[in-house]
Amino acid sequence: MTEFSSKETGRIGEDIACKYLKDKGYRILERNYVPKWKTFSREEVDIICEKDRAIIFVEVKTLRQSQGEPFLPEDKINFVKQQKIIKVAESYLLEKKIPLDRKWQIDAISVKIDPVSKKAKVRHLKNAIS
Repeated sequence: MTEFSSKETGRIGEDIACKYLKDKGYRILERNYVPKWKTFSREEVDIICEKDRAIIFVEVKTLRQSQGEPFLPEDKINFVKQQKIIKVAESYLLEKKIPLDRKWQIDAISVKIDPVSKKAKVRHLKNAIS
């Protein structure tokens, strides 16, 4: 069984989330978007995509499966993280000059990877942060 670092696990989870979104008809616009105004701290949105003319900002949380652990990677999106995601999303909308009346939302995707079976469980929580 191969062990991955948390950074590698996160990248794999984001790859899985992108494939999931594409399979559901979303168009990926950007990955790991960091606003131009933010230079002292790495604040980012994992995936920015579009579906039905709405812009969707997606925070991806990935965990390796452990015995008896509940499937709740999204619990890692605490209040402070939510506020940062909202600020980054607003920055993206301003930077790209997206009209203020354009629909947008923030979703969360949780990915739980089983390193033994090499399978992943994906949960998509729409409008997870408001």
